Amino acid sequence: MGDDGGGGDLQKEKRAAAAAYDYDGDARWAAYWSNVLIPPHMSSRTDVVDHYKRKFYHRFIDPDFVVEAMPSAGSSQSARTTRSSSTPTRENARPPSSAPSSGTSAATERSSSSLRLDKQTIHFSVNAWVLVVALFGILPLVPSNLSSKAFRLSLLGTALSSSYSLYTLYGKPRAWNLPAVQTWLQSLVSTKDFIRFVYCIMLVWSRMNFKFALVPVLCWAVEHVAKFLRVNFSRSLLYRRYLQKGCQWVEANPSTLSLLCSNVEIALGFLLIISLVSWHRSILLTFMYWQLLKLMYHAPTTGGHHRSVWAKIGRAINPYVSRYAPFLDGPISTVRRWWLR
Repeated sequence: MGDDGGGGDLQKEKRAAAAAYDYDGDARWAAYWSNVLIPPHMSSRTDVVDHYKRKFYHRFIDPDFVVEAMPSAGSSQSARTTRSSSTPTRENARPPSSAPSSGTSAATERSSSSLRLDKQTIHFSVNAWVLVVALFGILPLVPSNLSSKAFRLSLLGTALSSSYSLYTLYGKPRAWNLPAVQTWLQSLVSTKDFIRFVYCIMLVWSRMNFKFALVPVLCWAVEHVAKFLRVNFSRSLLYRRYLQKGCQWVEANPSTLSLLCSNVEIALGFLLIISLVSWHRSILLTFMYWQLLKLMYHAPTTGGHHRSVWAKIGRAINPYVSRYAPFLDGPISTVRRWWLR
């Protein structure tokens, strides 16, 4: 009995520590929450957010912390049924006309749940299609004409998937006037989906096909497909035999994939600068892409990994600049001030 009481007190302390933890100050929480696949109407509920915060705390901070299961809708419905059955009989009596309305409401709930499921399935289908097409676009053995078409189709598919996510989460502006549209844009300009949408739209109209620019597209599609398969096909024999280990690795290493994407995105920016001396140069695309890199550097969802990559680049280049080209210190300082502004 004493051990049980001590364990309960320990879990109470851990629960209090989990509630007091600074999730907003941990960059891993933003990445974890952005990868949680739940319907939009549930992501705004405080109890749902707190439940996933406790799961994050158990996974990354304290593995000994026990996370209780979140109450389901069925249990709450049964509790409501029990409470209603305990009321007097005269209150339970309902006119016969109420039966059709209850049946209609139940049918409405079922149709709305199936609609939410259909939305998730459509989103998964688009990402799975992007994953297959992007593989054709990045593999070196594919013919050049087919590779070029696959390159653009995978970018268009990712742009479509990102715009669909933005519409699902943020909807449309409340009014079609300048202040309402500005407020709506400010709410989504720093999100991952908006950055991915702009990234794909920029590259799909470019005359240059950098195959390795599809690496972030592949990573984004793999993350979504792995998450959907784990949630919906975890009991499938095919999933357990061939896909479970890969999906578990993807979900356990989101930072590795994000860091890979950041390296590729920054390397693409330098390639665009080098391409300015070629016949396929695009000054406007280069300028717009570096503005996007600046947004990625300052956005909360991507800034952590981008700042890490830029810090490594600075540590590698600064000694050589100071030793062999000190005259570049002035221009580099000017560019740095613009970058950090």
